[in-house]
Amino acid sequence: MSNTPVILITGTRKGIGRYLVDHYIEAGYRVVGCSREPANIESDAYIHCITDVRDEAGVKAMLSTVRRDLGRLDILINNAGIASMNHSLLTTTDMAQRIFETNVIGTFVVCREAAKLMQRRRYGRIVNLVSVATPLKLEGEALYASSKAAVTSLTQIMARELSAYNITVNAVGPAPIHTDLIQSVPQEKLQQILDRQAIHRFGEFSDVANAVDFFIKPESEFITGQVIYLGGV
Repeated sequence: MSNTPVILITGTRKGIGRYLVDHYIEAGYRVVGCSREPANIESDAYIHCITDVRDEAGVKAMLSTVRRDLGRLDILINNAGIASMNHSLLTTTDMAQRIFETNVIGTFVVCREAAKLMQRRRYGRIVNLVSVATPLKLEGEALYASSKAAVTSLTQIMARELSAYNITVNAVGPAPIHTDLIQSVPQEKLQQILDRQAIHRFGEFSDVANAVDFFIKPESEFITGQVIYLGGV
């Protein structure tokens, strides 16, 4: 088994996930990523799995591949997620189910299966992506903000449950970043969000990576169950 640390990142086809792949390959990690479609990432240090985090069997198969081919998993970054900006009265039950199945159930299943592999070596770092939409209580994002609130609770409780295995569980809540996630949000609405932050600018991918880097450091072994919201929310 190689001594190179292995990191699993969900939702790596584009956006934050795609950036984190490059960031951690450059940092010397062996990276495993997944998305519902193929990803244009060519590196000997990268393995891509076509996996929908809503598919429990697919997630289990992905972690089995990691165990068989790499023999270890050191870090998990749960980035995969979907959003829909609609007034509560206009939000369909189908959309509500899709959001919670992906953001909450999907995150939980990946955490659970990853932790099973991590506990074999009694070491692991899990970082879940949440959102400033929750503390800001953003209108038009009731289901998305609620799903991320659930992920926050999941993070804090699993931090306690997994501490015995030397696995930490933390979360990062990005401020608005120029990704597909906010393409449909009116510019005026985005500006209102930025004005409510202590630092009135859009986030950058590097801001997210910086916070994740802090949580996954070996020296951060005494930090768990914490949430960092970016931008000064």
